[in-house]
Amino acid sequence: MKKIAVFFADGFEEVEALTSVDVLRRAGFNVEMVSITDKEFVTGAHNVVVKTDTRLSSLKASDLQLVVCPGGMPGAKHLAECKALCKLIAEVVANGDHVAAICAAPIALAAAGVLAGHRYTCYPSFEKQIGGDYTASRVEVDGQITTGCGPGASLEFALTLVRELGKPDVAASLAKGMIA
Repeated sequence: MKKIAVFFADGFEEVEALTSVDVLRRAGFNVEMVSITDKEFVTGAHNVVVKTDTRLSSLKASDLQLVVCPGGMPGAKHLAECKALCKLIAEVVANGDHVAAICAAPIALAAAGVLAGHRYTCYPSFEKQIGGDYTASRVEVDGQITTGCGPGASLEFALTLVRELGKPDVAASLAKGMIA
C-alpha cells in the first residue's frame, strides 16, 4: 500500500504540518513525517520541535500516493531549495499521484515544475513569486494538485486531501466529529 509523506524543514508552519498529519492518520492513511535533511528533529517557525519518522533520502516516488508540503518561513523556502525534494515531487506527479502544498509552500511545487498550467492558491503575496493561475481561494484542487491559502485553512485543506484520495465519506465523518 502506498504511503503519504508530509515534509518538514526548519521553519515549517506547525498548524499546517501537524493538522495534515493528524487528519490523514485519522482517515486511516499511512502517513510519514519526513525530514528533508539528515536531522531527526525539525524546529517549526514558532519553536515547536517535532521528531520525524524518516528522511527524504529513504523515499521513492513509486511508494507515495501523496506528498504534502506545509508552509511557514523559512520552511517553505527550504523545501523549494531542496533539489531532491523537487525531483521527488516531479516524479510523484509523473506517476499520476497527488501533491499538495499550503501557505507559502506552493513555491516548492513551482520549483519542482509541476504548478505551471494549474490553478492554485497560496498565502497572499507569494503568488508574485509563482505567477500562473492564482485563484485566492481557501483551498484549490486542480487535477493531482491541491493547494491551501494558509494556517486558517489547514483543517479544510486536510479534509480536502482525504476526499481527493477517495474517502469522501471518511472526510465527512471526520468533519462532523471535529466540528469543522
